[in-house]
Amino acid sequence: MINLILFGPPGSGKGTQAKNLVRRYNLLHISTGDLFRYEMGNDTPLGKKAKSYIEKGQLVPDEVTIGMLKNKVDANPDVKGYIFDGFPRTVAQAEALDKLLKGKKLTITKLLSLDVGDEELVVRLLERGKTSGRADDNDESIIRNRIKVYKSETTPVFDFYDEQGKSVMVKGVGLIPTIARRLYKHIDKK
Repeated sequence: MINLILFGPPGSGKGTQAKNLVRRYNLLHISTGDLFRYEMGNDTPLGKKAKSYIEKGQLVPDEVTIGMLKNKVDANPDVKGYIFDGFPRTVAQAEALDKLLKGKKLTITKLLSLDVGDEELVVRLLERGKTSGRADDNDESIIRNRIKVYKSETTPVFDFYDEQGKSVMVKGVGLIPTIARRLYKHIDKK
């Protein structure tokens, strides 16, 4: 079973590459954003809890997010593996994810981090903002802050899995198929 964490700052191409990985390896893509929308949209108990925090402008506690992940994993026991996108963002979340997977006799195979320079990210996000409808993709100062927050939050997670020999930095600039082949190379090694 292949269980991947797909990392990268906003605009690095995670969504595009996740689709390629899903097709190639027949994995289930688990995006925390999608989980939140599903749980809140279906008014589940976890969705109601998440919504109560979000409405107050607070971060959703890890145990709520982990509960949503557990529900998704439990609902899909026969997949060939998972791609975690947007999670974990902190070492505490990484430890909780490892504990969840260990309970199912699973482990993270690789953390793949798409490496894209800040200026390229800004260009990509401003371009995406022309069609995405997302206000945060149209303001350069917000984009730069998102990149800064990403780096400060996620660097420790990269290091956490690097200590286990699982983290890989992958050049995220170039043609989409070229970047995909770089990712495949690291996955196929395992």
